[in-house]
Amino acid sequence: MEESVDIWDSEGQPTGKSCLKNEAHQKGWFHPTVHIWFYTSSPALLLQKRSLSKQTFPGLWDVSVAGHVSAGESILEGALREVKEEIGLDIESKYLKLIDIRKNTNRFENGIIDSEFQHVFLVKLVTDVSHLCIQDSEVDAVRLFTFDELKDCMLHKHSQYSIVPADMSYYQFMMDAVLKLL
Repeated sequence: MEESVDIWDSEGQPTGKSCLKNEAHQKGWFHPTVHIWFYTSSPALLLQKRSLSKQTFPGLWDVSVAGHVSAGESILEGALREVKEEIGLDIESKYLKLIDIRKNTNRFENGIIDSEFQHVFLVKLVTDVSHLCIQDSEVDAVRLFTFDELKDCMLHKHSQYSIVPADMSYYQFMMDAVLKLL
């Protein structure tokens, strides 16, 4: 069954309406999403390799956990659910540190117009990466990236890993946010 999402206006306010996620992506309607970045004090960021079956950015490395907030669900509920689904962790909401809400629209060749208000969280990873249980339908792998490795990826100079070609300042923003917490 396809997921329903709440429709928001271009200012990030709920409209009181919801629709199927596919319809929101066809019409370019804004909707809430979550980005949960896990970090370590080494410092490093956990990235996931998107499944090859994903409609957008298949096989590229991306935010630790990301997903759509379901219709009627709170932002925190959506974040906790996505963490559990994608990497198998049960965490408490008190560990989610909201650091930004980003308005973002991506248009893809396959017709998807993904207009999101991305709620960006940081969480310290206290579990060994080998103990994470990834969701095969969404995630092919997870790995910690040192900041030097991530910078190489941002410059397209890493020989083994390619990251989602987002606004590269987003990755720098996340590294800076981690350094402020350490």
